[in-house]
Amino acid sequence: MTPTQLTRQPASGASYFLRGFSLAFTPGIRRFVIIPLMVNLLLMGALIGVVLSQLSDWINGWLSYLPEMLNWLSYLLWPLLAVAVLVICSYFFSTVANWIAAPFNGLLAEHLEAKLTGKRPPDDGIADIIKDLPRVFKREWQKLWYYQPKALGLLLLMWIPVIGQTLGPVLWFLFSAWMMGIQYCDYPFDNHRVSFHNMKATLREQKGATMSFGALVMVFTMTPILNLFVMPAAVCGATAMWVDKYRDHLARY
Repeated sequence: MTPTQLTRQPASGASYFLRGFSLAFTPGIRRFVIIPLMVNLLLMGALIGVVLSQLSDWINGWLSYLPEMLNWLSYLLWPLLAVAVLVICSYFFSTVANWIAAPFNGLLAEHLEAKLTGKRPPDDGIADIIKDLPRVFKREWQKLWYYQPKALGLLLLMWIPVIGQTLGPVLWFLFSAWMMGIQYCDYPFDNHRVSFHNMKATLREQKGATMSFGALVMVFTMTPILNLFVMPAAVCGATAMWVDKYRDHLARY
C-alpha cells in the first residue's frame, strides 16, 4: 500500500480513530502493535471483571442517600451514574495502561508516521528506547497534572444532589473525550518534541476534531471486547490525524 493510499483524509476526528483499526494491521506496523495490545488486553480484561461485578452495588449504594421524596429520580440517575462510573473507570485503566505502554506507543506512532509519509523508518534500538524513557514519563506526568485538578472538581460536582448527579456525568464524558484526544494525539506531537503547552493550544484550534476523536475512543473504551483493541487503534488514528493536519507546520524532520 502506498503512502498516498494510506493517507486519504477522513472527514472527522472520529473517522481517524476508526481508520486507526486498519492502520494498526498494515504490513510493517503490526509488530509495533503487539506490546500495546497485550497491555490493553490485560488491564481492560481486569476492568471488565471488577467494574461489571460491582457496578450495581455501587450505584444502589449512592442512590440510597437520596431523600425519600426524590426516590423517583433513581430511574433517571441510575443510567447516568452507570455511564459516569464506566467513563471514570475506563479513563483510570486507560491511564495506567498508557503509562506502561507509553514508550511502545511512541515507537508505534513514529514508525506509522514514517510509513504514511514515505520516509525512512527510524532505526531505534533498545538503548534508544531506554534513553528516551525519562522524557516519555515526564510527558505522562504533565498529562496527569493537567488532568487531576479538573477531574477532582468534576468529582466534587457529582456529589451535589440532583444537579451534580445529572450534569456531572455529561460534563465528565466531555472532559474525558478531550483528555482522550490529548492522550493519544500526544504521541506523534511528543516524537517531534512539540511542548505539551503548544500541543494543547494546537489541538484547541481544531477542538471539534479532537473532541470527536476522543469521544469515540471513550465509547469504545466503555464497550466490552472492543475496548481491548482501543489503544493501538487510537495511537494509529491520532498519528494519521497528525500527518494530515499538523505535521507540515510542526514537524522537526
